[in-house]
Amino acid sequence: MKTLVIDIGGTHVKALATGRKEPLRIASGLEMTPKKMVTGVLKSAAGWRFENVSIGYPGPVVGGRPAEEPPNLGAGWVRFDFQRVFGCPVKVINDAAMQALGSYEGGRMLFLGLGTGLGSTLIINGVLQPMELAHLPYKHGRTYEQYVGIRGLKRLGEKKWRAHVTKVIAQLKHALQVDYVVLGGGNSKRFDVPPPDCHFGDNANAFVGGFRLWQDHSNYLDGKRTSH
Repeated sequence: MKTLVIDIGGTHVKALATGRKEPLRIASGLEMTPKKMVTGVLKSAAGWRFENVSIGYPGPVVGGRPAEEPPNLGAGWVRFDFQRVFGCPVKVINDAAMQALGSYEGGRMLFLGLGTGLGSTLIINGVLQPMELAHLPYKHGRTYEQYVGIRGLKRLGEKKWRAHVTKVIAQLKHALQVDYVVLGGGNSKRFDVPPPDCHFGDNANAFVGGFRLWQDHSNYLDGKRTSH
């Protein structure tokens, strides 16, 4: 079964299909609507063969559909019918959750994505649960995201930002009692070595997670078991 995996970001949309070695990239941004995204991907991927689609969406996903409009893209995502436009089965998952699924090596894992904001996903013995830890209160009336997201980095400077990221990882690992933490997202590269009890993920794991969504064995979305 051939799968097209689409990873939607605030600056670029990346896509990769089964059997392809290099992902395609198209610019996104505040003018990127879901219709423009689909049109751009299909145009750039002309000639690619696929039977289903996985989409990593930069926001909450409930029941396989975007639950909120993304702040860094155009409008229209919540009500958009991806399956009708692509003409094949489509699964939509939070983008951090898709990368987490591709990074998972068993046991109890917390994935944290350091990018524009803070993505978070928990996987316990194969059960995947996307979370919104970013908006929980952390310090001085600010949220976790306001300290370890891009705005925190700009406000604090890199040295203090790294110290807060290390502290946040330790807090969340203890609170959630996980075996290991995977650190992903573009700003994870600002660490020369990973913080304690943590290892780096790879952005390419988002594609691995997208392919895993359609593998024959059981998989888990939003904490509910589904078999294919």
